Amino acid sequence: MLDRLQALADRYEKLSELLCDPDVVNDSKRLREYSKEQSDLQPAFEAYTEYKTVTEELDAAKVMQGEKLDEEMREMVKMEIEELSARQVELDERIRVLLLPKDPNDDKNVIVEIRGAAGGDEAALFAADLYRMYTRYADNQGWRVELMDANTNDLGGFKEVIFMINGRGAYSKMKYESGAHRVQRIPATESGGRIHTSTSTVAVLPEVEDLDIEIHDKDIRVDTFCSSGAGGQSVNTTKSAVRVTHIPTGIVATCQDGKSQNSNKEKALQVLRARIFDVKRQEEEAKYAGERKSKVGTGDRSERIRTYNFPQSRVTDHRIGLTLHKLDQVMNGEIEEIISALNIAEQADMMEKGE
Repeated sequence: MLDRLQALADRYEKLSELLCDPDVVNDSKRLREYSKEQSDLQPAFEAYTEYKTVTEELDAAKVMQGEKLDEEMREMVKMEIEELSARQVELDERIRVLLLPKDPNDDKNVIVEIRGAAGGDEAALFAADLYRMYTRYADNQGWRVELMDANTNDLGGFKEVIFMINGRGAYSKMKYESGAHRVQRIPATESGGRIHTSTSTVAVLPEVEDLDIEIHDKDIRVDTFCSSGAGGQSVNTTKSAVRVTHIPTGIVATCQDGKSQNSNKEKALQVLRARIFDVKRQEEEAKYAGERKSKVGTGDRSERIRTYNFPQSRVTDHRIGLTLHKLDQVMNGEIEEIISALNIAEQADMMEKGE
């Protein structure tokens, strides 16, 4: 591990030199690449630098402990050794986490797709609740939300809603939300007061750049139509809504949120690229499914990951057995505690497997 850390430190210092090189400063592409690489290395570099300092101080304190000291000085050295030893252990654990393989998509923006599944209108209403939960969470994180497409029902629920979250590190946190979310509550439409169980599915896709997934014009079919809202009524009379079909795969993406046809086409292409990328990613991961499965799941939208029980004000994440009795706060976007727990569980799983 120490050899790897020293190589990382050498690279960090080399990047510092490169970022002062006039040739690099005048090359915006290289400047951006080197700046990002150094930023990614910085937490591990700083932890390793402190680890070396603490280790040197600890060694010196142990040498001093072997010398002839008066009682007061011996007690001070003993306390210093205890403090430095504890800090050394903390840094060692932090460094091991920082050296774990990083998901290359972690820094990306995300496209989130929420669909009402089992439960009809109640599932659509819960899909709208999840949309509000994620938009409030995004606000708390300082991220920007952009609605891309929505298909509503007469009650104000979402049969389907697609939106983008723009913010560095969005995927690193939101990726844990993919799967089936189950709600247990008395629907507003239920006159008998019975508790119903419904589900909505969430898919979180990293935003994909043109360079990651190249789509040729000859491989897509673009259809335009009038945007429609709840009940099927026309929202506008111009054909601004766009449906893009990727002919080789049959994957379809639609966008009707904007009033500009060009804007809707670009958004639909963003969703299309993300969906194609996700299919390819899942195909690759399926090859290794037998070798490794994370405790926090596969990200498959059919996998039930969480239950929201309204009568008991309880939220349970089934992947790690976490239960919180503060449903109101969670539905208001306060989901960082759940996401942090999932992140820690995944890191522990990776360390246990020696990845």
